[in-house]
Amino acid sequence: MVSEKDMSDRSGIFAGDNPFELTRSWLAEAETAEPNDPNAIALSTVDKDGLPNARMVLLKDVEDDAFVFYTNYGSAKAQEIEQAGKAAFVMHWKSLRRQVRVRGTVSREDGEKADAYYKSRSLKSRLGAWASDQSQPLPSRASLVAKAAKMSTVHGTAPKRPPFWGGFRIVPVEIEFWADGAFRLHDRFVWRRATPSDAWEIIRLNP
Repeated sequence: MVSEKDMSDRSGIFAGDNPFELTRSWLAEAETAEPNDPNAIALSTVDKDGLPNARMVLLKDVEDDAFVFYTNYGSAKAQEIEQAGKAAFVMHWKSLRRQVRVRGTVSREDGEKADAYYKSRSLKSRLGAWASDQSQPLPSRASLVAKAAKMSTVHGTAPKRPPFWGGFRIVPVEIEFWADGAFRLHDRFVWRRATPSDAWEIIRLNP
């Protein structure tokens, strides 16, 4: 439940009650200011032993209730997500001096939306998805290039989405918005809920 103090304390870039709309607003600003990949996120997962893993991926959609990215289901990140059912990411913009942190549960986006996104990619990227055994040992780059060329012969100019390639939807239980402040007195607001079906609680955090 959001208190009146919490509501009155938030203004400017933090205004609004919907964290997904707020994320879209910040991302739109970053698209005009960030020189490269404003939608890049540092995605964090854990392996079966609890050892963390992190890597950069591209966030492809901010839905009304989830964040979506795409990958090879055989990749290390996908295998770790499938095992844990959870993930986290941070999206940081140096140009804006802001970041968004997300933690939540994860499920596959493996239907029409995944098909549509796959079709929107360049032909070489679509064929590359067929060619790469992501995260597996590779003898040489030349062998990968040769395999990608072979995929052109096998699948032609309209390849279907590989059954081992698709999306993941992160449904958050926590979203934090951070903005740089003078003398390191940064502004931080976090949206929290115990489960995705619960109402959000909005809290200001110490920097």
